[in-house]
Amino acid sequence: MKALKILKRTPFALTLAASLMLFSCKEESAKKDAVNETPAVERTIWTKEKANEWYGSQPWYVGANFTPSTAINQLEMFQANTFDPATIDKELGWAEAIGMNSMRVYLHDLLYKEDPEGLFKRMDEYLKIADKHHIKTLFVLFDSCWDPFPVTGKQRAPKPYVHNSGWVQGPGQKVLQDSTQYARLEKYVKGTIGHFKNDSRILGWDVWNEPDNMTGASYEKVEIPNKKELVYNLLGKVFVWARQANPSQPLTSGIWEGNWSNAEKMLPMYKLQLEQSDVITFHNYSTPQEFETKIKELQRYGKPMICTEYMARPNGSTFQGFLPIAKKYNVGMINWGLVDGKTQTKYPWDSWTKTYTAAPPVWFHEVFNTDGTPYIKAETDFIKQITSEVNKK
Repeated sequence: MKALKILKRTPFALTLAASLMLFSCKEESAKKDAVNETPAVERTIWTKEKANEWYGSQPWYVGANFTPSTAINQLEMFQANTFDPATIDKELGWAEAIGMNSMRVYLHDLLYKEDPEGLFKRMDEYLKIADKHHIKTLFVLFDSCWDPFPVTGKQRAPKPYVHNSGWVQGPGQKVLQDSTQYARLEKYVKGTIGHFKNDSRILGWDVWNEPDNMTGASYEKVEIPNKKELVYNLLGKVFVWARQANPSQPLTSGIWEGNWSNAEKMLPMYKLQLEQSDVITFHNYSTPQEFETKIKELQRYGKPMICTEYMARPNGSTFQGFLPIAKKYNVGMINWGLVDGKTQTKYPWDSWTKTYTAAPPVWFHEVFNTDGTPYIKAETDFIKQITSEVNKK
């Protein structure tokens, strides 16, 4: 600034100063473009009217959180040397056969960092398979659950009898604490959504799964005490970046615990998630009565609802108990788990603290055995019946 004041004394100096300022602006603009990859035109959060108009044109979404049985986590699902389209095709075929028409699928920022074009290619291949089976996908960008230290490459083998023993957080703890890496996360969000922003095979974008989850007994000893604060501040940015990519699909982030009856007393994280979401998503692994209560509490927002995690049999969260309630209130339903495999989520959460040496008496999650036979045929028959009643062609 001092140099510019000195130069102001002559016409030549004025011209030179203006040129320097113009160059500086252009350089700064170029830097921003390099980071953003898309024009910073932020679309608005959907109104109730727009959200309901969109939802009114959709089928009743019933599906599962999907990781193929051959993958232990989201990295193994989409990395080049472990991407398994044959298993994806086979298992999505089983889902289609019982009336499922949606899947919730996790991505990871490290996949984009190492090979963005390869990631997009494999996402497209997955989407072609899902579309063949008349299934739409809700992609998840970030996740606060399980291992805080994700590493690409060969993933560890499952720990015997332990629920989600190899699942990883995204971004990892080190990145979360390093704001200099947020520009990379911005590129991931804008680049990924921007590439698929008009893809009709995509149901929507779940920008962050359970953002305030502190991982319970699994990794609580290594979690940082200010994790929730860091995630809260970053989540607000992620929603902005996602809207700047201008997707035609809805954005959301699902709330998952606590008292939702009073909007004013809700945790700031949940207020942020609900206020920024185009459509409302939530999780519930409790009883049918509690599930219905949560739906009624969220009706005040006047937007469509999709339950993006449920079905934990020992807790009372079952297909027969939940789907009729969801049908009554027109709530989309995506349960946890499809096929028994490397995620091992047929074992309950307490498998991190309690020793199991065989399958539990009642599976916690999952619908199919690895060979495609139903775990409980009465369940799959029920899913097929209720979805066909609602989604008659």
